[in-house]
Amino acid sequence: MKIISYNVNGIRAAIKKGFIEWLKNSNTDVICIQEIKANTDQLDLNLFQEIGYNYNYWFSAQKKGYSGVAILSKYKPNHIEYGTGIDHMDFEGRNLRIDFEKISVMSLYLPSGTNVARLEYKFQYMKEFMAYIGKLKEDIPNLVICGDYNICHEAIDIHDPIRNSKISGFLPWEREWLSDFMGMGFTDSFRKLNKDPDSYSWWSYRANSRVNNKGWRIDYNLVSNTLSDKIKSSTILDKIVHSDHCPIVVELNL
Repeated sequence: MKIISYNVNGIRAAIKKGFIEWLKNSNTDVICIQEIKANTDQLDLNLFQEIGYNYNYWFSAQKKGYSGVAILSKYKPNHIEYGTGIDHMDFEGRNLRIDFEKISVMSLYLPSGTNVARLEYKFQYMKEFMAYIGKLKEDIPNLVICGDYNICHEAIDIHDPIRNSKISGFLPWEREWLSDFMGMGFTDSFRKLNKDPDSYSWWSYRANSRVNNKGWRIDYNLVSNTLSDKIKSSTILDKIVHSDHCPIVVELNL
């Protein structure tokens, strides 16, 4: 199974930049999308069905033009779970999961800490999400959580770890949370196979950051340890430009 995670920073804007044609040629089974910034009545869903994604699921934020996640699949899942059942998370449309017989795939958009209030909310979300996943794994051990975590885990994952050490996304307690989260039984599929620096998934639009590769790796395909030995490949498609993020890929031998 080939799975892609992609924060598109607005699905309608990404479509205008060639997203559909790229997806058609990507040979992807499941794609998890974050920050869709749209409701289904604002989209032509036939565009996705025409390229083989007959099973597409959308979980929009209550606030129009904000947040939201989606999953597009070529195969029919056994079950679709919209949200977590935690009201404040679901209000912002940040979690969507589809279950197959041998694997479940979640699209996650973890909040960013753009100001003091949002940073406090981010920590609340992180705490409650960890507890939610801890319980979920008891029933669904084979879980892949794909998405924008808005956290760089290690110094290797950010272009300037010293100067960015006091910025949300690379704060010590954010990084510690991500370590603890992985410690519940998840493998960072990219780092399992790729140890090289300068591999990023997001770049600021300012100061030619992408051209100069001054980026952050804040997007992850975290795979349950029960599936770790089935990771065939894990890559970052940093040449794909529909967004300030780029797609990340994991392939599993199921």
